[in-house]
Amino acid sequence: MKPTMLDRQILKLRVYQTVVEERLQSWRKINFNRRLWEKDPTLWFPKPVPEIIDRLGWLTLPEITQRELDDLQSFSEEVKEEGVKHVVLLGMGGSSLAPKVFQNTFGNAPGYPELIVVDSTHPDFVRAIEDENDPLQTLFLVSSKSGTTLETLSFFRHFWGRVSQVDSNPGRHFVAITDPDTSLMKLAEERNFKRVFQAPSDLGGRYSALTVFGLVPAALIGMKIHHLLSRARIASENCAFKVPEQKSPCLILGATLGELAKAGRDKVTLITSPSISSFPKWLEQLIAESTGKDGKGIIPIVDEPLLSPEFYGNDRLFVYLLLEEENGVELEEHLMAVEAAGHPTVRINLAKKDDIGQEIFRWEVAVAAAGALLGVHPFIQPDVEISKKLARQVMEKGSSLVKPDEEDAETLSVEEPEPLTKALKFWLSQIREGDYVSIHAYLPPTPETTDAIQKIRLEILKRVRLATIQGYGPSFLHSIGQLYKGGPNTGLFLQLVDEPEKDLPVPETNYSLNGIIQAQALGDYKALKQRGRRVLRVNLKKDVAGGLERLKELIHEQG
Repeated sequence: MKPTMLDRQILKLRVYQTVVEERLQSWRKINFNRRLWEKDPTLWFPKPVPEIIDRLGWLTLPEITQRELDDLQSFSEEVKEEGVKHVVLLGMGGSSLAPKVFQNTFGNAPGYPELIVVDSTHPDFVRAIEDENDPLQTLFLVSSKSGTTLETLSFFRHFWGRVSQVDSNPGRHFVAITDPDTSLMKLAEERNFKRVFQAPSDLGGRYSALTVFGLVPAALIGMKIHHLLSRARIASENCAFKVPEQKSPCLILGATLGELAKAGRDKVTLITSPSISSFPKWLEQLIAESTGKDGKGIIPIVDEPLLSPEFYGNDRLFVYLLLEEENGVELEEHLMAVEAAGHPTVRINLAKKDDIGQEIFRWEVAVAAAGALLGVHPFIQPDVEISKKLARQVMEKGSSLVKPDEEDAETLSVEEPEPLTKALKFWLSQIREGDYVSIHAYLPPTPETTDAIQKIRLEILKRVRLATIQGYGPSFLHSIGQLYKGGPNTGLFLQLVDEPEKDLPVPETNYSLNGIIQAQALGDYKALKQRGRRVLRVNLKKDVAGGLERLKELIHEQG
């Protein structure tokens, strides 16, 4: 007999086992699972509230999406036969995270184009994508659920302008992925896009991995999308409405996440086998944006350098997602050491990479259930708009082709070590037990920069023994950013900005990419300060690598 999802999910919760079992029993008494599948909004709130009933369409996606597979595979073969070398996805948040996971995990099959995700407005990053791709051999996916995402439309205008220079029919190089009747859909029709794919409107962006937002890019790189969906269907069956709550792997995980967060173990530290290491970035948005509001929240810790348990506080739940064919000694030893130190753990074994389809569904149900337990609305993101609003105000002060006015922003420079050292000391002096540190890098997302930031995370982790997070702006604003403003006030935020050598004006507008990213960084800084968050803003100037190294040394000196 093959192991079930329940067999592959191994919980060692120690003193928290009883409270999780009691939660599952209470859910059993109120028929939680049956009511979830019936889309009963009173699971979350006693009275009807907007955006619950019409945000549960993801429950039936593993079955419904099967109808679209033939069309998606036919389209992918057409693109392949046309000799397209690269698919460039222009998107943010839920539109970009699952496709990035699919490319990084499965790669593009032989003969199929490589997927490149553009989710940073930093001009150096966009210019690098532009320089590396022949527009005549590239298909651009303009992906936005609302159809109005500023970054996505700015990317579109930039690349549309470039393609128009070499092809009199630029529309044949563009595909739109959006909800029905959006302004993006209208734009695609006006400009004669190659295709328009419409997603269901009864679910949010972070629950859209198994819609055309995830499956169109997956099909284009030659993924066996029917395998992915078949695994999701298995998860759906394992957690179906007739399954008792105590036997549902999805609800067991949800009860664990929620109860341990209530008990102070709210830092869900995600550790994976190497080949599925990008999957937690998708989980980061799902967990943080769904639960981080009303002063509550589950805080996902992703890609943190591994250390011995002595550096971990008593605010963590460790989740290991391990691929059986890739079992490594280091991760097994780390898991055993963490358990021996008394930390609760969840181990989920994946038989194959395709089991990510199961995990997508398992975690969607689990996070929705955890939201009910915590008393938060898992399908809205009320605090995301504040950063957008403040960024718009910065841009509206004048032409955004120039550097935004830094009024009300205290910015330290790595070129002035004395005031920066003093500010760092004060920032770190504000640490409280149960806090976390998050690095917000409004920098070009290169492997070199990521490696340098990881070294800073390691330095912080060793010095203050707090959970650490890292994200690139403005991308993280569409994922974990909701948690930072709406969740518990337990974060210390380090915002990093730079000064690009060259800018890129956005065609058809009066602003530029550098204007956007600087306005977004400043807007987010102001939003955090308005919410009483502890923020340190540092300008690395033109030498990002050198600035990060100097910053790491200054943090080391604080020890």
